[in-house]
Amino acid sequence: MTAPATTDATETPGTAANRLRPRRSCLAVPGSNPRFLEKAQGLPADQVFLDLEDACAPLAKEGARHTIVDALNKGDWTGKIRVVRVNDWTTHWTYRDVITVVEGAGHNLDCVMLPKVQDAQQIIALDLLLTQIEKTMGFEVGRIGIEAQIENAKGLVNVDEIAAASPRLETIVFGPADFMASINMKSLVVGQQPPGYGADAYHYILMRILMAARTHDLQAIDGPYLQIRDVDGYREVARRAAALGYDGKWVLHPGQIEASNEIFSPSQEDYDHAELILDAYEYYTSEAGGKKGSAMLGDEMIDEASRKMALVISGKGRAAGMRRTTSFEAPEA
Repeated sequence: MTAPATTDATETPGTAANRLRPRRSCLAVPGSNPRFLEKAQGLPADQVFLDLEDACAPLAKEGARHTIVDALNKGDWTGKIRVVRVNDWTTHWTYRDVITVVEGAGHNLDCVMLPKVQDAQQIIALDLLLTQIEKTMGFEVGRIGIEAQIENAKGLVNVDEIAAASPRLETIVFGPADFMASINMKSLVVGQQPPGYGADAYHYILMRILMAARTHDLQAIDGPYLQIRDVDGYREVARRAAALGYDGKWVLHPGQIEASNEIFSPSQEDYDHAELILDAYEYYTSEAGGKKGSAMLGDEMIDEASRKMALVISGKGRAAGMRRTTSFEAPEA
């Protein structure tokens, strides 16, 4: 079964706009630490997720739920996507995580992140629980999104069904640490290549997640790099994900935020060029430009495929708040 849990499509607003929200840098913050929660509000991360899972000790989880509710309701999260990572469905904490946080701070919450997703049923169950809470509390049904974290072999094998499981889904997230353990990868440095392997050990995994995400118009987010003082190492693995087409990466330390925002944004040159392509294509396909299907922009031929590629770069640049420094000038008649 892969049908969404929401029962009435008319009650579920479209989430396409939410899926385009910039997630270049996704900052993890322990939900049990009020000082870190306060500090995170002033950091330039696109997204902040308040963590009830791995960053919270078992005895701290119950109290952390209420700490998170308080931080969401009283904090200033302007300009940030507000996410809470709950515990996974194999634990006894999940349902109470969701109920406490969403009932307490649903108006100030954008997404719930579900870790260790292994099949579509787990997303459907979360969708159903969110729908029941929204209806009970009088919230807008379907507004709160879901982020699905793939952290083991079974989740990767089922990632296509997972990506199709709910209209609430906004992102598919790679969780490298648990994934490395699940396949017995010979490495203790999360995100770095295992010793003795001449190729990219993560390429298949990253591409498998990316294809599932793009098939369903979702964003794809790379997971953390645990060597938080090694910014050069972070940049290396972030560039790999960005080159493939990923939308962003987790950051575990404020020192990683600037690098992530830079790497997952287009360069000024590429952004300007993309905007020029869009302007030129619009002109040359118009009445004034001769209604051409293809044309030349300097020494470059542009067509509909060029326009689609340019839309990707311009969209990322606009989402990042970039401003163009060049303008298109139509040729004289």
